[in-house]
Amino acid sequence: MNATRWQTLTSASLIALIFLCLAWEGWLAPLRPGGSWLTLKAAVLLLPLFGVLRGKRYTYKWLSLLIQFYLLEGLTRATSDRGLAQWLAVGETLLAMTVFVAAILYVRSTRPQTTGKN
Repeated sequence: MNATRWQTLTSASLIALIFLCLAWEGWLAPLRPGGSWLTLKAAVLLLPLFGVLRGKRYTYKWLSLLIQFYLLEGLTRATSDRGLAQWLAVGETLLAMTVFVAAILYVRSTRPQTTGKN
C-alpha cells in the first residue's frame, strides 16, 4: 500500500477514536453519572489530528508513542470493566492498534530513500 492509503487509514481511525472517547465518557458508559472528566482524553487526540491530516511525518512519529496510552487504557478496561464499558474498551483497543500500525507504516513508506553509498 502507498503512503496515501496509510494516511487515510490513520486519519479515519484517529477520528473514530476521538468520537468513541467522547461518546463513551460523555453518554454511553461514563465513570460517573452525567459524564466524566475523561472526555478530555478525546481533546488530547485533537493535537495530532491536523498534522495527520496534512501528512506531517514528525506528527506520525510522536502519535505512535502517544497512542500507546490509549491502547493500554483500552486493554486495562477491557479486562476490568463489564457490560457496555467492556465492549467500548475493546473498540478503543482495536482503534488504537489500527492507528499505531497505520502510523508506523506511513512513517516507513515516507522515509527518505538512501542511495547506499558510503
